[in-house]
Amino acid sequence: LVLELNQVIIPTYGTVPDQQNLHTPEWVDFDDKPDSLFFKDGQRRIDFVLVYEDESKKMTHKRSDRKKQKRKRQVYESNLINNGLQLEATRSVLDEKLIFVKVHAPWDVLCTYAEVMHIKMPLQHNDLKTRNSAFNWFSRLFRVDENIIKPEQEFFTAPFQKEHLSNFYIQDKDTFFNPATRSRIVHFILSRVEYATKNNVKKFGINKLLDTGIYKAAFPLHDSSFRHLSTDPNCPSERYLLYREWAHPKNIFKLQPLDFIRKYYGEKIGIYFAWLGFYTNMLTVAAVVGVGCFLYGCLQKDNCTWSQEVCDPNIGGNIIMCPQCDKVCTYWNLTITCESSKKLCIFDSFGTLVFAVFMGIWVTFFLEFWKRRQAELEYEWDTVEYLEQEEQVRPEYEARCTHVVINEITQQEEHVPYTACGKCVRMTFCTSAIFFWILLIIASVVGIIVYRLSVFLVFSAKLSQHISGTEAIRKYLTPQTATSVTASLISFVVIMILNIVYEKVAILITDFELPRTQTDYENSLTTKMFLFQFVNYYSSCFYIAFFKGKFVGHPGSPVYWLGKYRNEECDPGGCLLELTTQLAIIVGGKAIWNNIQEVLLPLVKNLIGRCSAAAGSEKVVPRWEHDYHLQPIGKLGLFYEYLEMVIQFGFVTLFVASFPLAPLLALLNNMLEIRLDAWKLTTQFRRMVPQKAQDIGAWQPILQGIAILAVVTNALIIAFTSDMIPRLVYYWSFSVPPYGSHSTHTMEGYINSTLSVFNISDFKNTSKPLSPWFGNQTTCRQVYRDLRYPPGHQHQYEHNIYYWHVIAAKLAFIIVMEHVIYFVKFIISYVIPDVSQKTKSKVKREKYLTQKLLHENDLKGVKKNLGKIADKIIKGADSTFRPKDE
Repeated sequence: LVLELNQVIIPTYGTVPDQQNLHTPEWVDFDDKPDSLFFKDGQRRIDFVLVYEDESKKMTHKRSDRKKQKRKRQVYESNLINNGLQLEATRSVLDEKLIFVKVHAPWDVLCTYAEVMHIKMPLQHNDLKTRNSAFNWFSRLFRVDENIIKPEQEFFTAPFQKEHLSNFYIQDKDTFFNPATRSRIVHFILSRVEYATKNNVKKFGINKLLDTGIYKAAFPLHDSSFRHLSTDPNCPSERYLLYREWAHPKNIFKLQPLDFIRKYYGEKIGIYFAWLGFYTNMLTVAAVVGVGCFLYGCLQKDNCTWSQEVCDPNIGGNIIMCPQCDKVCTYWNLTITCESSKKLCIFDSFGTLVFAVFMGIWVTFFLEFWKRRQAELEYEWDTVEYLEQEEQVRPEYEARCTHVVINEITQQEEHVPYTACGKCVRMTFCTSAIFFWILLIIASVVGIIVYRLSVFLVFSAKLSQHISGTEAIRKYLTPQTATSVTASLISFVVIMILNIVYEKVAILITDFELPRTQTDYENSLTTKMFLFQFVNYYSSCFYIAFFKGKFVGHPGSPVYWLGKYRNEECDPGGCLLELTTQLAIIVGGKAIWNNIQEVLLPLVKNLIGRCSAAAGSEKVVPRWEHDYHLQPIGKLGLFYEYLEMVIQFGFVTLFVASFPLAPLLALLNNMLEIRLDAWKLTTQFRRMVPQKAQDIGAWQPILQGIAILAVVTNALIIAFTSDMIPRLVYYWSFSVPPYGSHSTHTMEGYINSTLSVFNISDFKNTSKPLSPWFGNQTTCRQVYRDLRYPPGHQHQYEHNIYYWHVIAAKLAFIIVMEHVIYFVKFIISYVIPDVSQKTKSKVKREKYLTQKLLHENDLKGVKKNLGKIADKIIKGADSTFRPKDE
């Protein structure tokens, strides 16, 4: 349905209709009722509030500009009244320059626009029997007390139609449309009422007026204070109940009242908290298994044969390692890495393999069960048939529609903001900008790598000299450890700084693209931001996992970066421990930083606002003025909350093979995150305009993409980053004849057989260490497990047979692990339907009732009317042919 709005608009900026033709709001004084949500008459509910600064008291603009702004505002308010809205203006109690315009939508306006917006309203009570779960008694322990927040009644619903008003479940006209729906309808009108035209381009919508400063704020009201119940008996104090039973830290182990959240804030907020709560609940299982694998590693640490050999003074103490850099680095003893090898045994164990396979399957269960849960919410929250065509065009898009084209479907003229050529130019520019910024991120990663290469030289030359007398410190503060920790910290700081820059860049690029609808805008911005953040957050982890220590050559022929910096080498146990350190710093640091930022920033801003208004603190302040001094939610709403959680999801799944405690950290963070987000919404921010949302949008395919990529990355980490495959190959093949000398399969001798031998006389002058050689030995060992033939062999320094066995085993492991997990994922996806049978039955029942109540009643009415007409015709015929009385 298309509703034609009869509006008064300004033909140009210089001419205005006669002031007598403009309708103005009714002016009233504040009635000293601080919790009132109604106009002064106590009957009409306040559905929205507009705030502007009295133009006569503005001192920052020219007089002519102030007059233009006043004219636009007056025409806009007049058009609102022409569209059926009722306005009441009140001057601020604390600041006489501010004017609050309260907006009320009467019953007829609500009905008209509910039909235009296809809003679903209740027909009758849901009469399908619900089966209680076997675990219902257990979940009741964690639910909100039903005596405090009563469960929402379930109804069958249908899109509202005025002509079928009698078929809808209407007990009270004042409560038929709840406050969230009323605010949504009013915002729909506010976003589409015109106030001016310029060069044949219409200017309309509250968003444009807010951007130009004509209005300072526009928001729906909170229904009470979050600290206490409302003094108004007509107010349900839902905000207070949400704070007490949901946002308060004491509820950290309670389930969320999702229906109540949706009722107060709308479906878009509700679906976010539903997803976050579901994700957190699923993390509980992953965290338990992850902790189990970690404890298994801790218990097996003392039985780790290869670590014992490293720490044994008779084995590791007799192994002299080659220098890890040119000239300034010296020879060193393998036992220096004793402590790091013990730590590595915790993470590089059989439990890691089990956990990686488990997480590949867990993520499939998570996504499939979420689809089922999402389908249930779609039905319960009436978003099953939320069609894309219901979404209106963004005002920013519509304001730029100056080109006329012929619609291929309707064959009618329509206005678009750019031609086909212009669209191509925009897309080319935006794509180029995206690639430029991604390359800039990669350049920052290269900078971190160069830092690692250069600072390692300094630590290798200086660190041992300054701590030579303290053996306890030398065990832990090796050059590798110092380089890894400092590089991780610097990487974290660079990531957080670049985030701020990239957010602004992504918004600028998306604004330039000019998407048609808000959903298109958010999806486009989501793709760009995630692409930026993916490279920004994960690039350093990908470098450590798959590139560091993989292309280093050997001591006699090292590989150089940029022709100057010798490539980094991993510890003798590989780079897995360094990857674990990097993940722990980034995941932990990001969680702490985000939570502090989310709590402190709005809190400090609101404190500043309250301090500035402290002079009038003894006055009675109305609800709308309290809400005005809260923080606005921002145009992107929950975008950054989703982004934060999806980035976390990537850390939990992509690199979980190296850090089994990641799900536990994510679980603890999310339990706090839910309450912090709830606390922000209920206490620090103005009430959001309720919005419809069918699902989590573009984040769903992103999560599915991460789940697929996670199988590959974890298989590669186990195969190429950890030392598991070389150990298994040694145990089963090279510890026994024909390659080994042991009579049974064992890990003894593993260290000695995997560290390649190098003759110190083969050092080139450019890399020969300056420090003198000690002892009578003529050889040193390579730091990394390069598996080469020893000096004197006819193929000296070339890869030996052990190396090729290991490579073959690694490739076979990757293929087998990927195919097994993908096969299991496919089976799980096939077995678990996206929509449960219970939900399907409810949808079918609702469609049946809709057809019966709305359409069959129409047919009965038509038949009844036709029957009356037929009776009249028959009676008329009888009277015509009946003989006259004598």
